[in-house]
Formats: sequence, C-alpha cells, structure tokens
Amino acid sequence: MTISTRGAAKAPAVLVLEDGRAFRGRAYGAVGETFGEAVFSTGMTGYQETLTDPSYHRQVVVMTAPHVGNTGVNDEDPESKRIWVAGYVVRDPARIPSNWRSQRSLDEELANQGVVGISGIDTRALTRHLRERGAMRVGIFSGSALADEETLLAKVRQAPQMSGADLSAEVATKETYVVPAVGTKRFTVAAVDLGIKGMTPHRMAERGIEVHVLPATATLEEVYAVQPDGVFFSNGPGDPSTADHPVSVMQGVLERRTPLFGICFGNQILGRALGFGTYKLKYGHRGINQPVQDRSTGKVEVTAHNHGFAVDAPLDKVSDTAYGRAEVSHVCLNDQVVEGLQLLDRPAFSVQYHPEAAAGPHDAAYLFDRFVSLMEGQRA
Repeated sequence: MTISTRGAAKAPAVLVLEDGRAFRGRAYGAVGETFGEAVFSTGMTGYQETLTDPSYHRQVVVMTAPHVGNTGVNDEDPESKRIWVAGYVVRDPARIPSNWRSQRSLDEELANQGVVGISGIDTRALTRHLRERGAMRVGIFSGSALADEETLLAKVRQAPQMSGADLSAEVATKETYVVPAVGTKRFTVAAVDLGIKGMTPHRMAERGIEVHVLPATATLEEVYAVQPDGVFFSNGPGDPSTADHPVSVMQGVLERRTPLFGICFGNQILGRALGFGTYKLKYGHRGINQPVQDRSTGKVEVTAHNHGFAVDAPLDKVSDTAYGRAEVSHVCLNDQVVEGLQLLDRPAFSVQYHPEAAAGPHDAAYLFDRFVSLMEGQRA
C-alpha cells in the first residue's frame, strides 16, 4: 500500500474489482492504493464502530447508506485503537460534520490513519454487483497509483484471497490485560482475543465480571492460569478453517466443562470444535439490521453482523458430538444461515452476531446474562 494524505478531495480515483468491473470517483481519505476483499455493510449508522472493528481487517467496506460522515469522528466510540478496514467506499460524504460530540471529520480521520477510500461512485450498483457475483478482491487507486485499468486489474488479482487467510493473531492483543468488574466482582472470565471489540468486555464488566483478555495464541494452561469461572471466544477476521489453535483450546475448555460463550468467529470455532464444517458465504452478513430468530423462544431479534463465513450444521435435528448433544439455537431469517449453537449436555453456547451493540441494536444483550446464568449454575 502506498499512501499520501494530501489533496484527497480533488484527486480522481478508481475502484477495480477482480472480475474487471471498475467504478470511477474521487479520493476519500488517504491518496494511494489499497487492496482487500470487497464487502458491503447495510448499517445506516455506526460507521466509526464499523471502521474500528478488527473483524474488518483486510476488507474494503462499501457503505450502502448513501450519505456517510454526518456525525464526524470522536475519541469515545472506537472499538479498538485504530481503523482496521483496508479501504472505504461511500457515495456522498458529508462536507461538514454536524454533531456536538464530533472532534474531526471522517475524511480527516481516514487520511490521518492512511486509509485509502473512494467517494462519488454508485454504491447501489456496486452492492448489487457484489450480491450477484459474490464478495471478491478489489483495489482502490488514486493519485500517483493511477494507471490503465489492465495494469490495475493485474495488481488486484495478485492480492491474497480471504479464503485460507489466518488473520486473528494479526489483530489480537500481544499481551494479556484486565478489564475490571464494574461494582462488586462476581466472576472471572478468560476472554480469548481473536479480534475483540472494546465494548464486549465492557458489557461483561457491567455484569460484575472481571475480564482477562488473552492473546489469540494463548494456550489452555494460560487460559486456566487466571482461574476463570467462564471462558469467552471473541469475534475476529479470517477463515475459520485455519484456526486450528483456537479450536484445540476450545476443545480443552469443553473437556473441563467450564461455561463457554463465543461470538462471531467464536461461533465458528465452536462449530469446528464440535466437528461441524465451515464455508464461505457468497457475500456475507454485515450491518446492524439483520433479523435472527432465537429458536428456543421464537423471538426475532434485529442484530449486528460482520461475517463472511458460516457454520455448516443441520437445522432440523439435534446432533451428537464428542461433547454431547448440540443444536442450532439461532438462525438468520433472510437466508437460514446458522447464527448460533448450543450444547445440551455441557454449559456452552455461541452466536454468529454481535450482542455488544456497538454499533447496533440492543436486542441481543440478554446473551451476556445467559452467560452469567451458566456461571451461576456451575458455581451452584
């Protein structure tokens, strides 16, 4: 990636997909070139949380909402210490942010962090193209990186694919840190960071949980060194078929019957730990308006998603696994994709979406309470 932060507003830019389709617009954020997997997010708000979600590592995010940047950027809402998206695509960027919490514009923040973007293109047409053809590699080029489209297309096709990508260790913490319980401490949880968002341990801390956030490379011995009442596996980027180490650690947790909760990538890890396969979705689920049904209650929740892979588990029966019976607990109502798993004979469950609601609705906040209930039951 080559980057300059000067003159972005006036620089022409082009977005080139690996199938050869191109969109021309204006540079947004930094000027230069960048590569990644083209995906789209259907959220109409929460762009700052989206940008700083580590699960978007090596992805170029297309915003389906036409007007982006209205509320600017602040220092309170990021979900991590940096922007993780590889590139950013918007139709009509706000010229002037208007919000009492805004500290700078989104354009400035992207430029300051070296994130190459493009604006002024038909994001509706691009989104429809990705829905029809599927997520694919893409490049954004502006300034001195511009060249003829054949040259740019060759560069895009040389970029690595998301299938087979092992990325969680690239975004996870390198050192263990602790998020203290809010108020009286009730439980200790070991959280394996595969790309965790900042709001997730905060939601647990609000429930009296002291959260020890461990690197993705943490061993089973390191997980249990904190004497956890429960173990949590976070969201994260990449192909779950590559995550052999987290799968092995999770199987050790299941063997010990410690209460376990996984979200997003953690759901895929649980699927693999139970013996199910995973597969790449055509264009994935991303945004904060995805309908999911909790099959145990029949309740439909509007939920926040960011996943391009899914668990291949049967929807119509209870499955026998090495750790007892397992079933699909949640399902996406748009396409019947598995959105949650639970064990019936051990205290373990997972969901494919983000219950921390950053950004997003609060429909799924009860899942943290369910985790607390498992730990209470184990203690009793």
